[in-house]
Amino acid sequence: MADMGDFRRVADDVRNWGRWGDDDELGTLNFITAEKIAQAASLVTAGKVFALGVDFGSSGPQGAFHYRQNPVHVMTIDGGDEKTLREFGPKWLSNPSAVQLSGYSEAGPMRFNDDMIIMPLQAATQWDALSHVYYEDRLYNGFPASSVTSLGAYYLGIDKVDVKGITSRGVLLDLVTLRGVETYCADVEQPITPAELDEAARAQGVEVQPGDIVLVRTGWWARFLENGDGAEPGAGLDWTCASWLHDHEVAAVAADNLMVENPVSGVDGTILPMHMLCLRDMGMMFGEYWDLTALAEDCAADGRYEFQLVAPPLSVTGGVGSPINPIAIK
Repeated sequence: MADMGDFRRVADDVRNWGRWGDDDELGTLNFITAEKIAQAASLVTAGKVFALGVDFGSSGPQGAFHYRQNPVHVMTIDGGDEKTLREFGPKWLSNPSAVQLSGYSEAGPMRFNDDMIIMPLQAATQWDALSHVYYEDRLYNGFPASSVTSLGAYYLGIDKVDVKGITSRGVLLDLVTLRGVETYCADVEQPITPAELDEAARAQGVEVQPGDIVLVRTGWWARFLENGDGAEPGAGLDWTCASWLHDHEVAAVAADNLMVENPVSGVDGTILPMHMLCLRDMGMMFGEYWDLTALAEDCAADGRYEFQLVAPPLSVTGGVGSPINPIAIK
């Protein structure tokens, strides 16, 4: 196992602070150029669309982390309210909402339903913003960790990346097929290595290029749909994959598991070393809980593991993450 000295040497090597200016808040999304976006659009030939987002609901993958729960969906206006408020609303003068809604009903035949959702921004399919993970009181590009307050992230919030879309060429690396496992890569003692990423690309006949968004299929989400266990561990990327992503000038990385990287740290003395290297040092966003099953099946069928990927986050002011429904188009 590596130690913190090894970690710091890699951190120094992959750190992109100042690469795109001292005020940069986009990190490796800067690799997505206009030419890259045009290249991605040119990959659409069959008009096939794959939604990579999972359901946001009470049966989602959260709950194992006590600080992060599944979404709570609440109806605020429904058909029952309409009938009741038409009768009682005008007399309920102490409740302005009831009076207003009953007035809508009396104005004509138009009726409506309304709802709301309460959830962590990273409850299901999502992007980690660059302000999500830090160490030693510094965020990406040297911004102070204290700039993230109870009001949100002043620097590096998810709202800062809306200028990028996010859309680019997507590349799927299917580790389930490479390893020959039936459902998912289960053994956390065998993290996915840089050599395996290269091997998967060769086996699939695809080249990872600068500005790509790399999607890694571990099979974890398919396993979750079988047993509903959001806490079940599975193999993810080894921490040394941070150097691989840096060397390939990847724009972002996403996976079908809960944290992209392997849950067992490969660095003695810390947890989630790849999060620290990518988000804080490199400036690379993570996508988690992506459903890659149908896309992988289609890629295996036609032999094309590249596609246009469209995955814009919500522009939540100061948010350190955002729910998304990414779309792959072939």
